[in-house]
Amino acid sequence: MKKNNYTTETLPEILTAQVIADYLQISRRRVYELMRPGEIPFFDIGYSKRVIKHDFIKWIASRKVS
Repeated sequence: MKKNNYTTETLPEILTAQVIADYLQISRRRVYELMRPGEIPFFDIGYSKRVIKHDFIKWIASRKVS
């Protein structure tokens, strides 16, 4: 399976765990571990978790070390 090489501009407005995993170059399982209170903000659609792009970008910025 070919992985997508996303950039900030090409990310969709609503992100799946797989899209985030491809973007961060980590496993999808690790993304789900990060989708807990206080980490990557998400919302549920049934059994699926989704992340709003704006919230994801803000989360990345909050993780930067000066």
